[in-house]
Amino acid sequence: MNMITTNFTVTEFVFLGLSSQPKMQLILFIMFLFFYLLTVVGNIIIITVIQIETRLQTPMYFFLTNLSFLDICYTSTDVPQMLSNMMGRKKTIPFPRCATQMYFSLSLGMTECVLLGVMAYDRYVAICHPLHYTVIMNQRTCVQLAGISWASSFLSSTVINIFTLSLPYCGPNVLDHFFCEVPSILRLACTDTSFTEMVVFIFTIIIVFIPFLLIVVSYARILLTVLRMRSASGRHKALSTCGSHLTVVALFYGTGIFMYMRPQSKTSRAGGKIIAVFYTVITPMLNPLIYSLRNQDVKGALRRALEKQRT
Repeated sequence: MNMITTNFTVTEFVFLGLSSQPKMQLILFIMFLFFYLLTVVGNIIIITVIQIETRLQTPMYFFLTNLSFLDICYTSTDVPQMLSNMMGRKKTIPFPRCATQMYFSLSLGMTECVLLGVMAYDRYVAICHPLHYTVIMNQRTCVQLAGISWASSFLSSTVINIFTLSLPYCGPNVLDHFFCEVPSILRLACTDTSFTEMVVFIFTIIIVFIPFLLIVVSYARILLTVLRMRSASGRHKALSTCGSHLTVVALFYGTGIFMYMRPQSKTSRAGGKIIAVFYTVITPMLNPLIYSLRNQDVKGALRRALEKQRT
């Protein structure tokens, strides 16, 4: 720890945020506050419905519960700080708090990548090996897969943050971003960051790209299995359970890979902030909407829960 702290001469960072115009900041504050509240409420509803509806006590919805809880934590790591900066005069964050935010934001983002890969594997087993599904995806296996998703991501984030925070930061301290994120912090280091960028790239391949390959392979096998089905209703049911997951994967992975698997020199700062908005704000907000609107089981459970409230 002493090795890391001796490299700190910057005591705080100043956020430039998404806009410097007061009127635009007010508009963005209202918009992102609405997005944040919708994210928290929507995901709490998904978790509650899954817990009270016995028909949803399956591996698929166990992982969806993990995803909803994860999205609440993920967006709560970054958005409150962004809202505070938009309305406050002092748009700063102390170095230790910045390091903490960076660690948890990266950890939770990586966890979502691995968890989406696990959810794709769950759909593969359910559709391609339906007779063995309950045996393969038993409760113990589901808990182990969820635990591996969380543990491997937090461990990887620890390594990346150690390398990032070991660099000297002697100024400037103006952060062209709305929260503390590894790519934006590395730009402010007072030394060559090539090795650290390589470390980030390697762990991105392990935690992000390998689960993405698992998703691609799983859905390739699912597609082949669905095409062999003789029943049109069977094909529709199989594809409908995968549609929500594929939509979430496309949104989260598309922006995450674009941000973390490109050299820092080729990343536009303005473009980087817009991309970050998608995977830190938009995707966690859309997840409960996607899974409720495109999933017949969840819609049915919500309908039954509302009917019970009325009676």
